[in-house]
Amino acid sequence: MNAPFAADNLDLMKFGIGQPVPRQEDPTLLRGQGRYSDDINLDKQAHAVMVRGQVAHGVIKGIDIEAAKKMPGVLGVWTGADLNAAGYGPLKTLIPVPNRDGTPMKTPTRHSLATGKVRFVGDPVAFVVAETLAQAKDAAEAVELDIASLPAVTDSRAAAAPGAPTVFDDAPGNICVDYHYGDSARVAEAFARAAHVTRLRLVSNRIVVCAMEPRSATAYYEADRDHYTLYAGCQGVFGLKHQMADLLKIKPAQMRVLSGNVGGSFGMKGSPYPEYAGLFHASRLLGRPVKWTDDRSGSFLSDQHGRDHDFDAELALDKDGRFLAVRLIGFANVGAYLANVGPLMGSMGVTRNLAAVYRTPLIEVATKVVFTHTSPVGAYRGAGRPEANYFMERLIDTAAREMGIDQVEMRRRNHIKPEEMPFKTASGTVYDSGEFTTLLDKALTFADVTGFAARKAESKARGRLRGMGIGDYLEVTAPPMKEQGGIRFEPNGDVTIITGTLDYGQGHWSAFAQVLTEKLGIPFNRIKMIQGDSDLLIAGGGTGGSKSMMASGAAIVEASDKVIDKGKQIAGVALEASAADIEFKLGRFAIVGTDRGIGIMELAARLRGGMKMPEGVPDTLDVTHVHEAAPSAFPNGAHVAEVEIDPDTGVVEVVKYTMVNDFGTVINPLLVEGQSHGGVMQGIGQALMERTVYSDDGQLITGSFTDYALPRATDGPSFSIGYHSVPATTNVLGAKGCGEAGCAGSLPSVMNAIVDALGGKHINMPATPERVWEALNS
Repeated sequence: MNAPFAADNLDLMKFGIGQPVPRQEDPTLLRGQGRYSDDINLDKQAHAVMVRGQVAHGVIKGIDIEAAKKMPGVLGVWTGADLNAAGYGPLKTLIPVPNRDGTPMKTPTRHSLATGKVRFVGDPVAFVVAETLAQAKDAAEAVELDIASLPAVTDSRAAAAPGAPTVFDDAPGNICVDYHYGDSARVAEAFARAAHVTRLRLVSNRIVVCAMEPRSATAYYEADRDHYTLYAGCQGVFGLKHQMADLLKIKPAQMRVLSGNVGGSFGMKGSPYPEYAGLFHASRLLGRPVKWTDDRSGSFLSDQHGRDHDFDAELALDKDGRFLAVRLIGFANVGAYLANVGPLMGSMGVTRNLAAVYRTPLIEVATKVVFTHTSPVGAYRGAGRPEANYFMERLIDTAAREMGIDQVEMRRRNHIKPEEMPFKTASGTVYDSGEFTTLLDKALTFADVTGFAARKAESKARGRLRGMGIGDYLEVTAPPMKEQGGIRFEPNGDVTIITGTLDYGQGHWSAFAQVLTEKLGIPFNRIKMIQGDSDLLIAGGGTGGSKSMMASGAAIVEASDKVIDKGKQIAGVALEASAADIEFKLGRFAIVGTDRGIGIMELAARLRGGMKMPEGVPDTLDVTHVHEAAPSAFPNGAHVAEVEIDPDTGVVEVVKYTMVNDFGTVINPLLVEGQSHGGVMQGIGQALMERTVYSDDGQLITGSFTDYALPRATDGPSFSIGYHSVPATTNVLGAKGCGEAGCAGSLPSVMNAIVDALGGKHINMPATPERVWEALNS
């Protein structure tokens, strides 16, 4: 029997691993038919609006809700006292970072609504629910807050200084954690014997995430079955389900989380937010669904921010420019409360990534992670990895300039060599693969570095300063987590992948389908995907840490193997042969050594048609599988940026950008290119323009797009992208994550290019026209 419904060689050539297949969801989204959280409208739903504190630090002396309660359409007004009396739990951080002495970090309790004190502008203190959104907004404005303002501190160095305003009484000196890694004595000895030491103060500026879709959620409590359903954009419904169950003090089986399309997150939507418990509280009391959607001004205040690190960085080198040790001593700002991974980025995150592609014998990182009267800081595209690469690459470029050594040659001298793999870094991470010098050389050739002098001269003739910079990066990605990879053969002939990761712009559907087509020969256009329903999952690490293909891809491969095992038994019955004599190839089960076989899709059709199986033989090809975990992967690459500066205005333009990346096995080069472009543009935004500014009393000055600049398409050049792929040995596909690498390569390459154009004068991000002009004229 032939396999008319199985994928053929042509299908694999078009849709298998390595092919540039367009994103499956794009036609729906481009037609405006996506279904985002604010598109959810349930029968009899009410509308919620938050009431937020307007000062950065103050004692709540009173909240007068009586006038608001009497306004038209108002169904209820609640404060923190109401939610606390109902017994809801606090919002929690997920990753404890120990102090240098091994004691636990400070984790002050944060409830969903502030009581006693507000600690940042935008701290929620109450919420109103009404029949319509307009009525809820009117009533929220009628809530009167009596808050006695107190001094505030917004800068991390200032917060750790003696006499600074205190954020929490139980966190003396505003210290959340006094983190330390490394052997201080050995590092000090290396610096003492160094022929040269480079020192820089390096700042990774605070970022407002600015996801295209503001946060939105609808909560519905069904009393008849004591069940809770949350409709909200997130990064993984399985994890959010369990965190919400913990927050509401219910069993996980009582909670369901549903996510449709998600308009961007970058780490920000990865955990519960204060609004969610209140929505369920109101739904329980009112017996109706309750919906809340933030506006853009609210997002600037209430969404977790990103970055905000300030380090004194040092690199010790011998007389030949070989690294002896690197040391970072500084501060990480977590804001007023701990986000889910808030303490991680400036401590362990920086430490694990600081060595990058270099043979750095010793590393020391000492970080005071501090509370301030600002919006909480959470993960943002890379979560410590771009920062670490930025710090290292800026040190290297500066050291090369100070020592009179070519910057490329210094990098080559210190590269880890392929024959040294697996290589254990000073931070304890073990790299499995990489050809760093070969990749860098390929990037330099691709970027036409030999022609830079001519381009610089041409820029000079037009009155412009031109500079070139390199970002030679490596990321420690894909934190090991369990992940689901279910495969379900549908009654209509489709095949559905069920995954615990969640696509918020990555294009998982196409990439996962390519893996399934490659593995099982299932026609690409028959593959569907379910990702946003927690009731269908038994595990799920969600999307984050550039791990989706390493985790979900591996889960799909392993689940496919189980489908093949089942299929051999079923095909043995269909072909009247022993299962041991059945082989599987290109979507077809066949008796070994014969031309007798049956395609996997036809076999599934027979099962749907009622084909009976003997006892002990599976009666379905469906598989529910959980991938236990794979070790981390280590994407790396070299980015080469060229900038032009107008010396009269200080305006910087990125005029040429080349990148060569090692992403291991590239499943879909089209999607990888898009991810790379996006990451680079976010890096350009942070390097040139994005800056979160607070006043002395803690007011967010850059609280709208009038004052906060985001990069536009015109702010980036046409990108040139190439690959030098060395497959990872840590996962079955050989893949290395690509989603956040653009930031890791662009921050250092763009800033090194600017400093080069300035003749070596150091400036910190963002390199705004004002700062650049001052550097040129100081």
